[in-house]
Amino acid sequence: MTRRRYGCIAIVPAGGSGARFGAALPKQYVEILGKPVLEHTLAALRTDARIEQCFVVVPPGEKRADAIAAAAGATVLYCAGATRAATVHAALAATASQVTADAWALVHDAARPCLPRSALAALLDALGEHPVGGLLALPVADTLKRVDRTHAVIETLPREGVWRAQTPQMFRHATLMHALAAAPDVTDEAQAIEALGLAPRVVPGSAANLKITHADDAALAAYHLAHHDHVEHSR
Repeated sequence: MTRRRYGCIAIVPAGGSGARFGAALPKQYVEILGKPVLEHTLAALRTDARIEQCFVVVPPGEKRADAIAAAAGATVLYCAGATRAATVHAALAATASQVTADAWALVHDAARPCLPRSALAALLDALGEHPVGGLLALPVADTLKRVDRTHAVIETLPREGVWRAQTPQMFRHATLMHALAAAPDVTDEAQAIEALGLAPRVVPGSAANLKITHADDAALAAYHLAHHDHVEHSR
């Protein structure tokens, strides 16, 4: 029997230790509203049927994601690397035989559980026929300061045209795999695509789509999960 090949997948890197969060567990397994962060994140991605399969990427031997992924109909890949770029590249390599030639790959942070379904739909709508792909992002509203190691201000930076990158970031599977192989030190997928000389498109995201980094972020995430447009899918 021929194995199904997907035209659009999501990759969720979940190999981080969450040291800055300060909990005994990595932040993707900390519970918010009675469920692990990772469970909320997968539920958010499942709100759009155009994403045909989700892959959660964890280190070899890590079993805490197994039951969470199984309940969401997701697949666990045990190939997380030392960096985000290495983890995503390994996941792309592991799924290469499961996708169509022109498949889309959306990479979404495990610790972004509050992705609104409207923002996800807007990304898929905007980029479905785009030649490069792109990402959710928000324009910077605050004044930006560059500081030295003593926290003294060196200069004020212009904020015009500056956006804060979010996830998902959505690119062609093969192109992203090539880009990450060529630029292994990037901090997000769009930066790797930029290094190829391509211009990702920015799609306006949502302030609700926060990344849980510090302990205080969990309370804000709980508020958004309880009040925003994806809550019926994540309870």
